[in-house]
Amino acid sequence: MIGTEVTPVSQTATDKTHTHHHHDDAKGFVRAVEHASEERGLRLTPLRKEVLELVAAAGKPVKAYDLLDHLRERHGNAAPPTVYRALDFLLEHGFIHKLESINAFVSCHHPAEAHQVPFLICDVCSSAQEVCDERVAELIEAQAKAFGFRPQAQTLEVHGICKNCRKG
Repeated sequence: MIGTEVTPVSQTATDKTHTHHHHDDAKGFVRAVEHASEERGLRLTPLRKEVLELVAAAGKPVKAYDLLDHLRERHGNAAPPTVYRALDFLLEHGFIHKLESINAFVSCHHPAEAHQVPFLICDVCSSAQEVCDERVAELIEAQAKAFGFRPQAQTLEVHGICKNCRKG
């Protein structure tokens, strides 16, 4: 219903759902990724960590070339393949998400667990809200199975205008 305020599922009494805005504690997030990397025996190189820190500190989706610009400010000679290799590592291990529709990256607020989540993306301020509701992923998985389809990845991105931008 257009114009009706709806309480997000995350604010009801369910324990299957969480919402996360991508502007939380960046240093805490990086520590969580360091811990998860250590537990999994992954090598979080200084460059990978630096790219991770930049993504986490951005507070909103960030594009690869913006990351490259930041790295060039610090190191002078960073090249696109360097950034993309670091992003590929971080994506592969579930530490960040790629928002396909805007070709940008955000930190994952559950770096210790593999999961597929939908995102709400504001077309005004570019904020991205991760909606951690396993029922959404389960529903998509069940529908795929009903059609005999075996999904390998899920990307669900909903574009609109966030609450803060609607107020302004």
